[in-house]
Amino acid sequence: MTTAQLLIDELRSRNQTIAFCESLTAGLAAATLADVPGASDVLVGGLVTYSAQLKTELAHVPADLIEEEGVVSAAVAREMARGARKVCGTDWAVALTGVAGPGAQDGMPAGTVWIGLAGPKWTASSQAAELLDSEAGRYALVDGHATPVRVLAGSRNEIRRRAVEAALVGALTGVREQN
Repeated sequence: MTTAQLLIDELRSRNQTIAFCESLTAGLAAATLADVPGASDVLVGGLVTYSAQLKTELAHVPADLIEEEGVVSAAVAREMARGARKVCGTDWAVALTGVAGPGAQDGMPAGTVWIGLAGPKWTASSQAAELLDSEAGRYALVDGHATPVRVLAGSRNEIRRRAVEAALVGALTGVREQN
């Protein structure tokens, strides 16, 4: 059974809904969930906020936070999820922000992806590479970090697909852990 099917089943069993706020994946996560029959029981919709301006306008991410942290950050991922949950009126929202590549963006290497998750009781963020098996990632040097950072491995499209899987894994874990 796929992670998408497991997430749908888990949400359905709890009578809960989900939405997405996507940057680098541009709707791929919502589309992946929608590929599964029965997704309409739980999937409300989502926001595609590829630009920083739309992260602010649609997901209500504070512009000063984007200025301070950058769009590829844990804090922005959390605020994207929080904003999508509010705007879409769902129990859960998942956000994806990062660098698909092929090159770096704002000093962050390709494969740097943050997943935000907002639920009924809390909001959190995780690095996508930490949510998947080791073969899905690699280590990269990042300016300002003393040690290499774990990022998603692969081509632009592989990074996008792996980011979606990480988002679904993170959401499934969060939903299961919520009491």
